[in-house]
Amino acid sequence: MPSVVTRAGAVVLAAAAVFAGLAFAGAQPPPREQDDELQSQAIAGPLHFVAYLPAGYDEGKTRYPVVYLLHGLPATGTGYRSVGYVEQALDATGSPAILVAPQGATDSKTDPEYVDQGPGSLWDTAITRELVRAVDARFRTIRSRNGRALIGVSAGGYGAMHLALNHLDQFAAVESWSGYFHPTDPSGTKALDLGSPVANARANVHRQLQSSHGRLKTLPTFIGFYVGRDDTRFVAENRQLNLELSRAGIPHVFRVYAGGHDQNLWQRYATPWLTLALNHLAPATG
Repeated sequence: MPSVVTRAGAVVLAAAAVFAGLAFAGAQPPPREQDDELQSQAIAGPLHFVAYLPAGYDEGKTRYPVVYLLHGLPATGTGYRSVGYVEQALDATGSPAILVAPQGATDSKTDPEYVDQGPGSLWDTAITRELVRAVDARFRTIRSRNGRALIGVSAGGYGAMHLALNHLDQFAAVESWSGYFHPTDPSGTKALDLGSPVANARANVHRQLQSSHGRLKTLPTFIGFYVGRDDTRFVAENRQLNLELSRAGIPHVFRVYAGGHDQNLWQRYATPWLTLALNHLAPATG
């Protein structure tokens, strides 16, 4: 005999379903963004950053891999906040991780290029030392290179590749999205002079690859980069780096996509490239 549900019973069942849904949602709070800062000796002031924490972070004991994201330059001191599309892409990967997007410039120094340039402008040190230590101290991270990726967009792509090669003991994966591979002026068309041939060479990714070839064998690092076919400023140098890596026998992934130098391209490929990076890191573990 089929069961019969009265009007009152239907209301009770509906209320129970709503309550169950709320209880389920409460057991897995959604991802949340946290604006944070640390007092940096390297840049002689506060270093701000956004930390995007995965669903359920506040009620668990899981440790997560961390994706560090470097924004483009020139920028103001709040340029690090424009990461919403990357947060959405990270959710879409289905792989729980923490996203950290640090400040890469100030209102008065809009294009420091993520390199150490002297007292008060030591951006390499601020990000790879001070920031990483603060993030590991404040959040439940996987506290080793196997739990860290460094990704950058445009000038951040240069910064990511330069910093990762300079600190192979810190990061297991590095990606450049429409980046370049030597420090440039704000136009992106002229090489930036850091004051000496030695300093310029140290900041040049092409030179860094030559000097770090041996370490890349002992510290395997995923290297990935892409560029838009119509990116007139940077496509040639990306092709050059791909050729250099191939000739040196260094494993890497390189793609040229239809498109230019804009967020439409980066947003289109954010999820697959985040997935690629996370596949080379230790997974979240409880």
